[in-house]
Amino acid sequence: MEQLEFFDVPSPCTGVCEVNNRGYCKGCFRSRDERFNWLTFTSAQRREVIRLCQDRKRRVLTAARKKQLELELEQQTTPPQDTLPL
Repeated sequence: MEQLEFFDVPSPCTGVCEVNNRGYCKGCFRSRDERFNWLTFTSAQRREVIRLCQDRKRRVLTAARKKQLELELEQQTTPPQDTLPL
């Protein structure tokens, strides 16, 4: 049995319209083609784009957390540089 579509799939746009180094929007994580063609996509295509955006966001956040943990670990293992030897 197919589910009825009562509501249109809203745009994931957050108003942060900048592109990262991979070509994805920093706000919604859509590609250029996904942003430009949003209005022509079917509901199923829009849901797929949103799923892809969620995956992209998860990967970016995971990489950021990993980098932050590496920095914290480096700070813990590196002695302070502001002390002068006698």
